Amino acid sequence: MRKSFGAEPHAIPQPVFIVSTYNEDGTANGMNVAWGGVTEENELTLCIDDEHKTAKNLMRRKAFVVHMGEAGLMLACDYLGVVSGNVEPDKIAKAGLSVISSELVDAPIFKEFSVAVECKLKSYDPETCRCVGEIVNVSVDERVLDENGDVDMDKVKPIVFDSFNHAYMELGDKVGNAFSDGFVLNKD
Repeated sequence: MRKSFGAEPHAIPQPVFIVSTYNEDGTANGMNVAWGGVTEENELTLCIDDEHKTAKNLMRRKAFVVHMGEAGLMLACDYLGVVSGNVEPDKIAKAGLSVISSELVDAPIFKEFSVAVECKLKSYDPETCRCVGEIVNVSVDERVLDENGDVDMDKVKPIVFDSFNHAYMELGDKVGNAFSDGFVLNKD
């Protein structure tokens, strides 16, 4: 037996994406974007309504940075989703975030987040709210790297959005090796 939830946006896990842009006056803005993901090898797609300050900013600057939500920054992540930059001009400071400028795109990076995906705007459709960015660079804070220089997810502590329960969940333990373990089922 299965329970139907209807045509709802319940894809799990859903990444917690924090998008940063520059405002008209050069100050930083940030927003928690509920829906998005990697759609091509060098492309990230987000759903951002054109009424958001972030949409106006990225159209003006043609750039944005996507940060991965982290357990230690959950309150800041949620704050950036419940408070509008159209209403609160000091949103970034109130979230406890500090800013550095990306060297590759015209957008800010929030120093507290470990992973930042720096993007140039490829397209934006206000009717569908579909924002597509070309991934120019992924920068990672060295504090979350292991001794081999690889990203250690136990140090990042990424969170995901549980749309069924309106909750943030921390990702858990490694359960296998992608593009490898499944070969055991390949019987000749």
